[in-house]
Amino acid sequence: MRDPSAVRSLAIDDVVSTRRLRDAGLAASWIDRQVREGRWQRLHRGVLVVHSGPVAWRSRARGGLIYAGEGAALSHHSAAFLQGVLDKAPAVVEVSVPGYRKVRPSPGLRIHRRADVSAVGRLPVTDRGTTVLDLLQGADSTDDAVGLLCAAVRARTSPLEILDALARRERFGPRALVLDVMADVRAGVESPLERRYHHQVERRHGLPRAELQARGVIDGRWIRADCRYVRYGLRVELDGELAHPGGRTDDDVWRDNALLLTYGDLTLRYRWRHVAGIPCRTASQVGTALGRRGWTGRLRRCSPACAL
Repeated sequence: MRDPSAVRSLAIDDVVSTRRLRDAGLAASWIDRQVREGRWQRLHRGVLVVHSGPVAWRSRARGGLIYAGEGAALSHHSAAFLQGVLDKAPAVVEVSVPGYRKVRPSPGLRIHRRADVSAVGRLPVTDRGTTVLDLLQGADSTDDAVGLLCAAVRARTSPLEILDALARRERFGPRALVLDVMADVRAGVESPLERRYHHQVERRHGLPRAELQARGVIDGRWIRADCRYVRYGLRVELDGELAHPGGRTDDDVWRDNALLLTYGDLTLRYRWRHVAGIPCRTASQVGTALGRRGWTGRLRRCSPACAL
């Protein structure tokens, strides 16, 4: 049983427990020698990587699950990475275990205890709704929470999965925020910047409701508008730093020109400083553009200090 290929067949994601090796008939002294002589690596007590090269993140995740034992599931940032909500693998592997069990700390591993661990997948992970709620509890700001919820939905987490997880969790501080944002997401909001625009610029100042994520074809190319006031031939594009780090791109310029020439649609573009910093002045500009294109409504002041 000391044939290398036979030993590796016992591993999953290049990781195996010493207990499994001993159960397969390998002596503890032989196992220890593989680590001592550098052929294998020790991830945690009783958990080994059966090679000497760089350890992949998935191997570290598998090792954390093996170490944490029965009923464990990847959770929080680790689960979010596997589910596509986060782009970057977290430095620390996070695992949740049933509350009746205690697991000793180990380097590179963070253990969470919870009353119920619902795991899915071949690499056990908390369900998508639970993952989102776990991360929301650690959000530093409302914008961070909104960004997380929007990222989760873009990564194919359905609003129903999030709402189902919320219904199962009796105590959850930002419950009202989740319900509010999920309503916005269902309406088409896809980012914190878009949500701020619809709440702080559009709704608070009495502007008409825009059609969200409006799609169309220009010269055989699919385009999409963040907000389109269809009756008035006006589009509003919200250029967040992530999608437009340097301002308008060449494609944006081409699209704005094509829309004006083809449909007569005017495009206004705003960034964070316009929506979050000067929402009243931005509302005034949008209202002026709408008025020149036939809107007969009136803007309203959002507060006594409103800059309208």
